[in-house]
Amino acid sequence: MAENEGFADVLVANAEYARDFSRNGQSGSAARGLAVLTCIDSRIDPLAMLGLEAGDAKILRNAGARVTDDVLATLVIARYLLGVDRLMIIAHTNCRMTADGDDELHTAIGAVGGPDTSDLSFRTSPDQRASVCADVERVRAFDRLAGLTVGGFLYEVETGRLLQLC
Repeated sequence: MAENEGFADVLVANAEYARDFSRNGQSGSAARGLAVLTCIDSRIDPLAMLGLEAGDAKILRNAGARVTDDVLATLVIARYLLGVDRLMIIAHTNCRMTADGDDELHTAIGAVGGPDTSDLSFRTSPDQRASVCADVERVRAFDRLAGLTVGGFLYEVETGRLLQLC
C-alpha cells in the first residue's frame, strides 16, 4: 500500500491550510485555562460549541467521554505544564456508549464482521448523568489534580445546548 493511499483528501486540505498558516510561535498552554473531555462523536465541535478558538483549551476525546487512567495522566500534564485549571467533562445525547452494557457493543461489533472484542472494556453506561457525575468525582478525588475545578455536562446533539449535570 502506498504511504499516502487513503489520505489524499486530507493531505490536499492540509497543504491548503499550511499555505496560510499563521500560528507559528503560539504557546502550547491553554490560553483560557480549560480542558475539555468529550466524546469522539463527529457531531461535536468542542471549540465552536463553547465559543473557543484554537489555543484556548486542551481537548481530550474518547468514546463516551470517560475518565480513564490515560485521561488522568494527561490531565496531570495539562494541569501542571500546560496552564489548565478547570475541566469540563461533556457527554452527549444519542451516544452509542449508553448501551445497557459492554456485551451489547461486543455483539454489535461482531454482527458487522468485526473481531472478538470480549477482552476490551468499553465503559458503557445507560445512565449518563450517573457516569458523568461519577467521573467528575473521580477527577476531584484524584490527589494529583487537587485544586482543579471540574464540572459535568451534557451536550444535546439535537439542539446544540449544553446542560450542566454536576
